[in-house]
Amino acid sequence: MQAPAKPPRRVAPLKPAPSRTNDPERTTADILEVATREFADKGFTGARIDEIAESTRTSKRMIYYYFGSKEGLYLAVLEAAYQRVRSIETALHLDDLPPEEALEKLVAFTYDYQLANPDFVRLVANENMLHGQFLAQSDVIQELNAPAIKTVQDICTRGVRAGVFRRDLDPVDLHMSISALSFFNVANRYTFSLIFKRGLDTPKAIALRRDRIVEMVLRFARK
Repeated sequence: MQAPAKPPRRVAPLKPAPSRTNDPERTTADILEVATREFADKGFTGARIDEIAESTRTSKRMIYYYFGSKEGLYLAVLEAAYQRVRSIETALHLDDLPPEEALEKLVAFTYDYQLANPDFVRLVANENMLHGQFLAQSDVIQELNAPAIKTVQDICTRGVRAGVFRRDLDPVDLHMSISALSFFNVANRYTFSLIFKRGLDTPKAIALRRDRIVEMVLRFARK
């Protein structure tokens, strides 16, 4: 007697691969990453939403869905750029260090971060060319920068109490000096290097400049 045929094994239907539209966090993160490069390289006026869409394999419609407009995307890029640097600054735990060590670590971090993130420097430079037009619209960036000044203020206050820093330090002025020294090193490195025939990109030159900037700020801050 012939055995009854086995019923065919049921195969689970294949799940569709997750699409980018089903992962909005990843989609927006990808758009912001590509848009950061585009705006940093070409500025607000020169950047093209079409190119950002093509590079992220999305569409202009998708970008406008998440960010509203080119202006909205540019502002989101600026806010994300400031968010990154401020979040890392917070993780430095400068309150746990003596004031001189805390200031040294902050200056060295600022130098290293801007050197490693030239897109941030270009974005800031481009926004300055626009006279801060978009930054002025962002309450987020204003809120992000307030703790940065408080960090410098706390270091100065502790340094004065410890008798190692001068009493007339202005935290905004000190923050500006630290930023200026680090910013120039990235924003002007090509022109400065060509004009004065000095290589600035070798490990030795980078380390030496870092040490000099740290020393200049600490000498200024000390009594």
